[in-house]
Amino acid sequence: MMLTGSAPLAKDVLDFLKICFCCPFFEGYGMTETSAGSCLTIAGDPLSGHVGGPVANVKIRLRDIPEMGYLHTDNPPRGEICFWGPSIMKGYFKNPEKTQEALPDGEWLRSGDVGKINPNGSICIIDRAKNIFKLSQGEYLAPEKLENVYVQSEWILQAWVHGDSLHDFCLLFAVVDPERVKTWAAANNKGEVNAALMSDKTLIDEVIADVYRLANDNKFNSLEKPKQICLLLDPFTIENDILTPTMKLKRNIAKQVYDA
Repeated sequence: MMLTGSAPLAKDVLDFLKICFCCPFFEGYGMTETSAGSCLTIAGDPLSGHVGGPVANVKIRLRDIPEMGYLHTDNPPRGEICFWGPSIMKGYFKNPEKTQEALPDGEWLRSGDVGKINPNGSICIIDRAKNIFKLSQGEYLAPEKLENVYVQSEWILQAWVHGDSLHDFCLLFAVVDPERVKTWAAANNKGEVNAALMSDKTLIDEVIADVYRLANDNKFNSLEKPKQICLLLDPFTIENDILTPTMKLKRNIAKQVYDA
């Protein structure tokens, strides 16, 4: 048998490994706070892309996240995965504030992961409830910290940093300052500012050079520097449903809109 955990494997990679090694291949899911593995696939499961169901020492329930559109009444049910059981931590050492945040009722641990419950009881991890994500190396990134720096670029009005556990890098979606780009286009004989100009390699190189300058000034590591950048003309707004009424970014909606 073989076992994988810590970060998810892409479905096609897992299927390939099952064929290569011709043995039961299990995928586990859990947290340090749950004493590691709390979900596990079963031997001979022909489907990939899920983490199985809960092991015997934990119970799982879903917490509704209406602001992200995830409800336990959905079909299939969706929401933040919460753990209960004897293997769940009592709290963080000498950190009551973080303990209260993770265990608000003292019993059910909020994972920060959004899950979908399949008809057979298996669980798919589909999103993050918190503004944090894990790359395929198992490293976590806090996108808001990066966005607050990258938006300081003279080229950028709005920034959205995106990543997931199937890739080893993050992406930057940047809404450009049209006046700055207009000045640059005139100086470089690029014509009018339009959607086609957003794919101009020279412009992209200018923007990403400034982004990397800010990253270096703030001592970001290599994972915090976007490996790809997508320039956008249309801003994120409440009207296009990418911002909440309090002007916060709806990351799950942005992901759908830009097919990230």
